Amino acid sequence: MLPVFDCHADALQRALDLGHDLGQETHGHLDLVRGRRGGLAAVVLTAWIDGPYAEEPGAAKRRTNALLDAADDLFARHPESLCQVVDGARLLEPDPSRLACVLAIEGGHAIEDDLDQLDHYAGRGVRVMTLTWNNHLSWARSCRDGAGAAVPEGLSDFGVRVVERMGELGMLVDLSHAGERTFYDALEAAVAPPMVSHSGCRALSDHPRNVTDDQLRALAQRGGVLGIPFATAFLDEDERRAEQAFRKTEAYRNAGGDNATERLLLEGDAIQSGMPPFPLERVADHVLHALEVAGPRHVALGADFDGIDRRPAGLEDASGYPALLEVLGRRGVDQETLGLVAYHNAARAIAEATATAAAR
Repeated sequence: MLPVFDCHADALQRALDLGHDLGQETHGHLDLVRGRRGGLAAVVLTAWIDGPYAEEPGAAKRRTNALLDAADDLFARHPESLCQVVDGARLLEPDPSRLACVLAIEGGHAIEDDLDQLDHYAGRGVRVMTLTWNNHLSWARSCRDGAGAAVPEGLSDFGVRVVERMGELGMLVDLSHAGERTFYDALEAAVAPPMVSHSGCRALSDHPRNVTDDQLRALAQRGGVLGIPFATAFLDEDERRAEQAFRKTEAYRNAGGDNATERLLLEGDAIQSGMPPFPLERVADHVLHALEVAGPRHVALGADFDGIDRRPAGLEDASGYPALLEVLGRRGVDQETLGLVAYHNAARAIAEATATAAAR
């Protein structure tokens, strides 16, 4: 079984909000037990800071630190089977005995316009930050509509300093959710090759979260990596419209949940059981297109587990990675390229980013 590196998982919110021990099999998408079944050797565990936390001063910082506390607790509970990685060079060869975990932040509003806060998170072991989530920032525009006059077209001068400081701290710049101008501004400002951790190909599905072929080529020219997601809404336009219709049904609306994390989990159960299976082949389509446009050293996997509701058939949870790799092999991807996509491209990207701090 090939080792797998998943570039993006939101499972930490389940640990914090639902008390799930990710070292054991749990109700959700990604944990150590199912990851081991699927060959998972490394994962980027993300502190996802939902947009509303940006609306109250201090709330984003509190939420971020609480999620990082949950990660610390996880590592303390399972030192024999999990390890936190802050030096990406350790990722270049998978460790079969312990799952390597890289901490990340999803949403630059977590720094609350304070570069010192970026230093604080780096000190806590964060090695990846997604510049924006779906909300716009005073220093960076996201890929979504609705930006007001106060939002820059791409990165502001402060936003450029954020990207530069991330390079100095050995933090990888993640451009999923970024607006197109933000994407190109960050490519220019980044010290190390960036990653787009969980976005599909716009040529196959015209979703604002996906990247164009021009962006793919530019990313590859900078040595960066695209992580293909398992979020069905990003992968197929017709299926996205069908899902939008299902979300209006009573079964979906009544999914319940005591907090946002539990609601997302139960809504996922409802949509997964209430809709026809989504073909795994559509994930393979995006991988193959990205390989054709960007080349074999610039494509990876970024499932977005525990941050999405509907998942493809066979990829419902972290035990399913081999099913995708089998389909890719059947469709002509050679073993060397499979190894790059499954693990080594993501490992190289994070190793290069963390090396910038050591070089300074």
